[in-house]
Amino acid sequence: MSTPVQDGSQAQFARQGLGATLRNQMRNIAPFATLLALVIFFAVASPSFVTLDNLANILVQISVTGIIAVGLTFVILCGEIDLSVASIANVTGVAVAFFTAQESYVNIANANFIMPGGVAIVFALVACAALGLVNAFGLTRIGIPSFIMTLAMMQIADGICALLLRGQIAYAVPDLVSTLGSGNVGGLPWIVIVLAIFLAVGHIVLTYTRFGRYIYMVGGNREAAEFSGINVRTILASVMVISAVCSGVAGMVGVAHFGSAQQNEFTGYLLDAIAAVVVGGTSLFGGRGGIGNTIVGLCVLGVLNNGLDHVEIDSFLKILIRGVILLIALIINVYAQRLRDESATAG
Repeated sequence: MSTPVQDGSQAQFARQGLGATLRNQMRNIAPFATLLALVIFFAVASPSFVTLDNLANILVQISVTGIIAVGLTFVILCGEIDLSVASIANVTGVAVAFFTAQESYVNIANANFIMPGGVAIVFALVACAALGLVNAFGLTRIGIPSFIMTLAMMQIADGICALLLRGQIAYAVPDLVSTLGSGNVGGLPWIVIVLAIFLAVGHIVLTYTRFGRYIYMVGGNREAAEFSGINVRTILASVMVISAVCSGVAGMVGVAHFGSAQQNEFTGYLLDAIAAVVVGGTSLFGGRGGIGNTIVGLCVLGVLNNGLDHVEIDSFLKILIRGVILLIALIINVYAQRLRDESATAG
């Protein structure tokens, strides 16, 4: 039979255990709480927000960002960053249009570079993978920090776009790209299906494969990963290429969805993709998070952007609100990392 003292100790231990669990899961709980609060607020503020049509609209709106964010999740889980994702998306979209026959009124000098649709798609994907390999080489072989290396790649990709288009706009893309970017199947947009496939594959790779476990090990403790026999350089190089290819696919379906390929078309998607990953709870320091967190982050951004349009908030205030939410997410991210370090030290 337990005594009152024993019962009190058990209750105190349970409270301490619950508190420790909440602190450890803060990075995962906060995004869900934010998403729930936003949904409730906008549902009350605007009846038109809570409709199936608007839900489909939100999914379409986050699709391009989401495909980019999948690749970026791999990079951030390794404790690195890729600032070139939007520019690589742009150059890939421009490339697939550049190698496609355009209407006579389109004034770009691509007459000698026309390719069959399938060849143009493969060439564009090879091009974005090559840019990812350059990032990987700079990071793993030369030793350039990923922030600086991908910043340089961002300028290189923007320069390629400018060189190909020379201020003009291209419209035609291969039929497959057009279907994936702007077509529907059974009333469901193909671009949403593409996003779902990338999210599912990314989750499976990170959760159920050895490569995924290696990514978490490299992000969690790079030195320990090296001592365990993991080829850290190969892992880092791989995630940079994965990020570039995801961005390239997003760029191709994006230009079809928007209806044109032009310079700086995807500039705003860099911050959106980073925000989706970070707001969702993936640690900027690496080793914590995953595709599930990115999905939540995408939903938060999608609901926020769409909901602010429904309540007709000033566009400048909308930018401010997004910045504040991102700042709060960063604070939670850093604070959660500090709690994790303190727990590890105490243990």
